[in-house]
Amino acid sequence: MSTRTNYASGSKWEDIVGYSRAVKVGNVVEVSGTVASGEDGKVVGANNPYEQTKFIYQKIEKVLWQAGASMKDVVRVKMYVTDIQQWQEYGRGHSEFFKDIKPCNTMVEVSALIDPEYLVEIEVSAIITE
Repeated sequence: MSTRTNYASGSKWEDIVGYSRAVKVGNVVEVSGTVASGEDGKVVGANNPYEQTKFIYQKIEKVLWQAGASMKDVVRVKMYVTDIQQWQEYGRGHSEFFKDIKPCNTMVEVSALIDPEYLVEIEVSAIITE
């Protein structure tokens, strides 16, 4: 039987809502929807889809590392964006991390995220193969 490990970011919302930043079961790591929120709780890259995307992937990379995974283990990305017309900016940030890895990817426009300053929320699935 595989062991389940929950990874927390320390966000107050994890206990209020009841979720983990990431969950690892066996060699699979699932990372919750992640926004461009700094350690101080403030938005990073306000009004800048590229900067928010890049910051989010840096946060995701950190939790994957904690779980014994890396970006090369990512097999699926789901991006929820508030303005699909900015797809090139989200894509530019995405390609900086995944140009050679090329995971499956979905980008969907949504009407809103939890805070109007957030332009993108990203979740990933990783399978550790080595």
